[in-house]
Amino acid sequence: MLPSLFISHGSPMLALTPTPAHRFLRELGKTLSPKAIVVVSAHWETPSPEVSISAWPDTIHDFGGFPRELFECQYPAPGEPALAQRVAALLDAKCVERGFDHGAWVPLSLMFPGADIPVVSVSLPVRWSNGELAGLGKYLAVLRDEGILVIGSGSLTHNLYEIMPQNNQAPGWVDTFASWVNTRLADNDREALLNWQEAPHARDNHPTPEHFQPLLVAMGAGGEASQLHHSVEHGVLTMDVYAFA
Repeated sequence: MLPSLFISHGSPMLALTPTPAHRFLRELGKTLSPKAIVVVSAHWETPSPEVSISAWPDTIHDFGGFPRELFECQYPAPGEPALAQRVAALLDAKCVERGFDHGAWVPLSLMFPGADIPVVSVSLPVRWSNGELAGLGKYLAVLRDEGILVIGSGSLTHNLYEIMPQNNQAPGWVDTFASWVNTRLADNDREALLNWQEAPHARDNHPTPEHFQPLLVAMGAGGEASQLHHSVEHGVLTMDVYAFA
């Protein structure tokens, strides 16, 4: 059975810059052989779940101010409409046509550069409670038995107002929050994680919740957590990756 994953995707430049997280994701993909992927990204926010049924999803460059090379990146992985319809039935979700936002294609382009594994995108229902988001993951858990990889893509810490372009050392308020999350995951303290906004410096690290919420989906889809990777980019982007076996 495949684990579910929470991946911190950080800046879109992760696709091109050989940071520790970039190198780790390239190696991680070599250890996995899913027959399909279902990804919930922080960059597709909706009031209630939606599922992309696109057979050939476009690569969405949903950002600005980056080098031309990043806008030239394409991730031509196929969709899988039949799986999408099944996922929509599991979640009582609406089917729509939707491409891959950068929360999906950036990490996948590193993990599976051949773009030959079907990918189905699921939106993040940002108005749902933390418990409901974990419950969404629980509905997706059945897919893991079939060799389908469930990914929540966000960022363990994500305060873009405090970006430090040349600094890969986390300030104390970032490290304190990231350490709190890591400890609660290691202890399988899901009750605390479902109340993560009460963690020290939670609001400082997440002025808005959408980059933490995919972790709750991945947690709901899997079992005990293990930290696969830790690094920091731009001071405030903790690039942790977790597996939920």
